[in-house]
Amino acid sequence: MKLSIVIPAYNEEKTIQLILNKIKAVKLISDIQKEIVIVNDCSNDQTEEVIKTYISENRDIEILYYKHDVNKGKGAALHTGIKAASGDFIIIQDADLEYDPEEYNLLLRPVVNGLADVVYGSRFVGGKPHRILFFWHSIGNKFLTFLSNAFTNLNITDMETCYKLFKSDIIKNIDLREKRFGFEPEVTAKIAKIEGIRIYEVGISYYGRTYKEGKKIGWKDGVHAIYCILKYNLFSR
Repeated sequence: MKLSIVIPAYNEEKTIQLILNKIKAVKLISDIQKEIVIVNDCSNDQTEEVIKTYISENRDIEILYYKHDVNKGKGAALHTGIKAASGDFIIIQDADLEYDPEEYNLLLRPVVNGLADVVYGSRFVGGKPHRILFFWHSIGNKFLTFLSNAFTNLNITDMETCYKLFKSDIIKNIDLREKRFGFEPEVTAKIAKIEGIRIYEVGISYYGRTYKEGKKIGWKDGVHAIYCILKYNLFSR
């Protein structure tokens, strides 16, 4: 079996090599192999050069590299990566260091054990370490999760989490449209509509970064997330 790790990257020259090293070091359960799918969303720093150098120096790990000619957004990069992935399972991994690849096995285990089709990694449950940062971000995240749950009838604690693991055939058969940060509410709404879908959640750690350190999501993305929750739960099949 193979896990495809889809990494959208935009101006991550400082961290992309570090996250790739972490992914490379991970030993997956059940002898699952790794495939890394990097999608460079038209970065204007040295992200591409760092990635290409890394690939040339690490031939022992399977890395697929794609580049957008224009900046399209995180969601668009994920669409490209999901389409290109060849693994049995697909997980989303940001190019920064906010999420720890050592925890892939936490998300894989419910799927490998035949219990789940989709697993979310929650930053708000369990005893893992969490960096303390922005109060209003946490309030906004909980509100978006609450609103999403109200329409999907799920009891997810962290809808906006990056760590989402899917059986490949499930995510590849979903018509995804959101090109920016609307990916999270859209994919949650659409998997919730799949009959018989088994969704699990596991606690993960979170090493959040500040805007000075490179965080990109802002309040406008939160407003758009509300629009996406309404759109894909009320007005879209």
